[in-house]
Formats: sequence, C-alpha cells, structure tokens
Amino acid sequence: MGADETASFGLKSPSRRRISIGMNRYSIFETAAGFCGIAWNDVGITRFQLPAKTAEATERLMRRRLPSAAPSEPPAAVAAAIAAAQRYFAGEETDFSRFELDLDEQLPLFRQIYDAARRVGWGRTTTYGTLARELGMGPEGARDVGQAMAQNPVALIIPCHRVLAAGGKIGGFSAPGGAAAKIRMLELEGVDLNPEPPAQGALAL
Repeated sequence: MGADETASFGLKSPSRRRISIGMNRYSIFETAAGFCGIAWNDVGITRFQLPAKTAEATERLMRRRLPSAAPSEPPAAVAAAIAAAQRYFAGEETDFSRFELDLDEQLPLFRQIYDAARRVGWGRTTTYGTLARELGMGPEGARDVGQAMAQNPVALIIPCHRVLAAGGKIGGFSAPGGAAAKIRMLELEGVDLNPEPPAQGALAL
C-alpha cells in the first residue's frame, strides 16, 4: 500500500509524521441496529460507540466518555468508517483493519492485544487464552486480554465481540445490551455459538 493510499484511510500525513492531535470530535449516525457514535482527532479514530436505541442515548454515552468532545462533520477517513459500520450492521461482510486509530492513551500491553485482535476477521472467533499465547504472555495473560477487551475504546473496529472466554463461552461485553449484543453481532457474521448435536445414529468422525 502506497503512502497516498494509506493516507486515504487515516488521519496522518502521507509521510506518516504525526500532525497536531487537537481536540476530539464526534458524530452520531444511524445503522440498521440502532444509533452509533464515532470520535476522532487529527491522528485517528479514538472511540466507537456500539448501537443504542436512540441518538440521544448514544450521544450521552459519547459525552460521558469524552466530555470535552464537540460534534462535527466527519472527514473523509471517518466518513468511510461510518459507511463501513452501516454496511456491517446491514449484514454485509466488512473489514475494518485499514482504518487508522489513535490508541496512545492505552497501556502498551493493551495496544499489543488490540493489534492481535484486529487480525481476527469476519466470521471468525478466538479466545482470551489463544490471544495471550499468540503474544507470548504468561499464565495471567488471558486475564489481561479480558481486561483489554472490557476497556476497548473502539469496539467493532477492534472486534472484541470475536474474542470469547475459555471453551467458546461468550464471556463479558460492556456495550449496550451486554452479552446479548455480542451474540447478535456474532450471529450477524454467521457464527453459531450453539451448534446442534449430530443427528442420532450419525457416524462420529
């Protein structure tokens, strides 16, 4: 990917040199699942709010987390992320890995975990323990991954809904609707968390 192509999906200069971060701005938009929110600064997307029933509820959640942010018209890179989210909640396979994020306020360990989580694509799942092992983390690694997922500021774009607890259990989810929202998102991607047992008399392979 060339510099110009990369810049079209991010908020950095083509030379990859950071420009002034500036204040957070946000936009509320409608999807097939409800109203989402997205916030950004001059470096990248800083927060994504999963759907709530009303625009007012979504805006309250955004302002609670970013009290100094101001509503604004999204630049092209953010508008592309909004369009991608709308396609996602309409049931269209969508890849968010190309969008530039600003996670500088997150712990370095969490940033590593988020990078690994972004590699889990549409219709796939992993577990806290698997991500921890991929990153060479110790025995407490799964717990650290779980904490990172719970504090994920850019849900959906960092697909924490695809990260499950041990044994394929759903695990926690801090978005509106809790675990039920996580299940709905996985079902939207065709993930069956409760596969039917084999028909009686079928040959077990």
